[in-house]
Amino acid sequence: LVSWSEFRKLFFADVCNVDHQNKAGYTPIMLAALAAVEAEKDMRVVEELFGCGDVNAKASQAGQTALMLAVSHGRIDMVKGLLACGADVNIQDDEGSTALMCASEHGHVEIVKLLLAQPGCNGHLEDNDGSTALSIALEAGHKDIAVLLYAHVNFAKAQSPGTPRLGRKTSPGPTHRGSFE
Repeated sequence: LVSWSEFRKLFFADVCNVDHQNKAGYTPIMLAALAAVEAEKDMRVVEELFGCGDVNAKASQAGQTALMLAVSHGRIDMVKGLLACGADVNIQDDEGSTALMCASEHGHVEIVKLLLAQPGCNGHLEDNDGSTALSIALEAGHKDIAVLLYAHVNFAKAQSPGTPRLGRKTSPGPTHRGSFE
C-alpha cells in the first residue's frame, strides 16, 4: 500500500499513467474512487489525480466508471471530487446502469441528491431490463429516494424565461358579463 503523499511523488515523477487499465480493467482513477480519504491534504492529491486523467473511462469488465464505483461504495467525498472534475452522471455501463441507478439501489440518499443536482442529470434513462432509477429505488424499498426521483422526473423541468409550460393552457383574462356590476 502506498500513502497519498507517496502516490503524489510517483505520479509527478511520471511513474503512473492514470488512464492505464490494470489486468482487472481498472485505472488508478477508478481505484482511487474506492479509497477512503481521511485528511484534506490527501483529498487534494486525489483531486489532482482526477483532474489529470479520464474520469469517464469505462472499466474493461462491466463498463463501470469511477463515478459508478464511488457511488456503489458510498464514497460521497469521491463522488464530489469526480463531479468537480467533469464526471458524466448519465454514462451507462454494460448493463445500462447509471450512477443514479447505483445510488438508488444502494440507498445512498445524499449521493442521490448530489447527482440530481447536476445539470442534465437524466432520471428517465432505462437500463437493459427497462428499469429506471425510480423503479430500482422502489424495488429496493428506498421510498425516500423514490420520492426524490419522482419529484425530479416530474417537477424539476428547467424552464427558460418566457417558455410556456407544457401541458398547461393559459386561461384568458377575466371576462365581465355585466351580471354583477
